[in-house]
Amino acid sequence: MMSKVFNFRFLVISKLVFLLAFLCCQNFYSQGYKIPKKPKEQTSVYDYYNLLSKNEKQSLESKLIRYSDTTSTQIVVAIIASTEGENIAYLAANWGEKWGIGQAKEDNGILVLLARDDRDITISTGKGIEYLITDFDTKQIIENDIIPEFKKNNYYAGLDKAADAIFQKLTGEYKGSRKQEKKSNPGFIIFIIIVVIFFLLLSRGNKNNKGGRRRSGNVAGSILEAIILSSAGRGGFGGGSFGGGSSSGGSFGGGGFGGGFGGGSFGGGGASGSW
Repeated sequence: MMSKVFNFRFLVISKLVFLLAFLCCQNFYSQGYKIPKKPKEQTSVYDYYNLLSKNEKQSLESKLIRYSDTTSTQIVVAIIASTEGENIAYLAANWGEKWGIGQAKEDNGILVLLARDDRDITISTGKGIEYLITDFDTKQIIENDIIPEFKKNNYYAGLDKAADAIFQKLTGEYKGSRKQEKKSNPGFIIFIIIVVIFFLLLSRGNKNNKGGRRRSGNVAGSILEAIILSSAGRGGFGGGSFGGGSSSGGSFGGGGFGGGFGGGSFGGGGASGSW
């Protein structure tokens, strides 16, 4: 009996500590980039930096829309100048959730977020598609297909190759269903929380370093990203979608997703890289 009471109290305390740590994480990162409102014209490429030429944007946009029409998987590319100090992977997961990229039942959206002046990029995957394109897969795509082209200032080529690589991982029409999440070990959660808080404090000074290029030597930031997205993110973003129901109206203007964003949920899957 005493053992059951102890285990119950331990579980309650661990959950409270976990919630406190997650709220602290949100507070740390809430001062960064403000996510734009969900656009009325919901398409596949949003170039807020004007990095791509008109033809490049239209070509990539059409390619991703055709893929969505065929498979139902929505892949969105967003290009911004800077995350303004916010962790790019955390920003992308919240962005995908807020816009509701993908379908509500399948959660099969993907957001490729490029912060040009930060020289950072991330691929964030919806919950229902993580088993088809793993974190390791997205890391390989970034390192093998994107960064080599970005280093040569071939941004369109890098994004275009990334799209092809994602297509290869997601072969055929999306037919999968969301995998059940594994129950967390309370003791392990507390350990993770301690490590999260430690690296939050360690990396806080690095977060506001806006001196142009941020090198991959920022070990604290990389470890922090992995911890946040593997523990807090994957358990924290899934409680419903901010995207709401599917938009009406079919295609938009020069081309868009039929039906718009459906409200898919993002759980922190994916990977990031710098060049």
